[in-house]
Amino acid sequence: MTDQAPEPFEMPVIPPLDHDRLAAAVALRDRVQNEVSGVYIGPPDVVVLILAAMLARGHVLLEGVPGLAKTTLAKAVATSIGCQFRRIQFTPDLLPADITGTYVFNQKVHEFELRRGPIFAQVVLADEINRAPAKTQSALLEAMQERQVTIEGNTQGLPSPFLVLATQNPVEQEGVYLLPEAQIDRFVVRIRLDYPSLADEIRMLLTYNQPVADVRPVASVSEIIGFSASVEMVHVEEKLMNYAVRLVQATRQHPRVALGASPRASLALLRLAKSWALLAGRDYVLPDDIRRLAPFVLEHRVMVTTDAAIEGMSAASVVKEVLKQTKLAEGMPGVSAPPVDLVIGDGQAGHA
Repeated sequence: MTDQAPEPFEMPVIPPLDHDRLAAAVALRDRVQNEVSGVYIGPPDVVVLILAAMLARGHVLLEGVPGLAKTTLAKAVATSIGCQFRRIQFTPDLLPADITGTYVFNQKVHEFELRRGPIFAQVVLADEINRAPAKTQSALLEAMQERQVTIEGNTQGLPSPFLVLATQNPVEQEGVYLLPEAQIDRFVVRIRLDYPSLADEIRMLLTYNQPVADVRPVASVSEIIGFSASVEMVHVEEKLMNYAVRLVQATRQHPRVALGASPRASLALLRLAKSWALLAGRDYVLPDDIRRLAPFVLEHRVMVTTDAAIEGMSAASVVKEVLKQTKLAEGMPGVSAPPVDLVIGDGQAGHA
């Protein structure tokens, strides 16, 4: 545990969303992408999606088998943007106080003092989150939604920016606990990582055949906070808002779905699309932004019926159907689902 929190900062003055500001957002994206690529061998879209989620004030669930550099990726992203990083190894005996912290009696001053837990960091890696029981997982609920924790009746604010990067192995069945729907719904996106391609795995060996330079901070906390505020200025047409809501509602109305995406998913999809557009150098959202990001936002929030699961239907196939059948606007034909697989890189992931 650590009782040190990031130093307070002054809220930066947010410049208007003009050409220079948009160019600065693209430059931030490229700097972080290039710096992380020095230690993480994989598709660059992973880094952009994590950065977009952070600017959207959301959280990320990384899903993949062991050895795909999920921890390396999380630490590299945190370091590159100048944020304080903490890692929590989730185990069956982990207690909520091990995450949030607790009050400890100081015999010198005869008072109880708060010893802050690792949740008091700007980027928190919840490693193997599904290895802890629901009681421990619930310690993250308030932190992820309200950016605060309550310890023995006292509420403590969390630093800004604040990002939870959680990892889980989708294959393991022994000694793991399913994440409750309330927990899953608090992740803006789920990124599924697969094994690296042959070329990437060879490049990994060439890279790690010699000492690798440490990741350097190429951005500052004030930059991240400033661009997160700039996301609010990105324009979204009302018909795109309507389209995003109808996509989410279609998951609830699908005949093979037992649980569809919540209204929180609509908000997440809209904000993530604005963040993605900003990092692309635009002050407006395109329909392609919604379609590209919808699988990452919706798929982990959808639960198919038992009969559908037995027949081999998955949440991913439901989202693809919804994207194909939902019209962008009244009188316009349905659009085909984008060629984006929920497995990032389509067989190209990180390294051990």
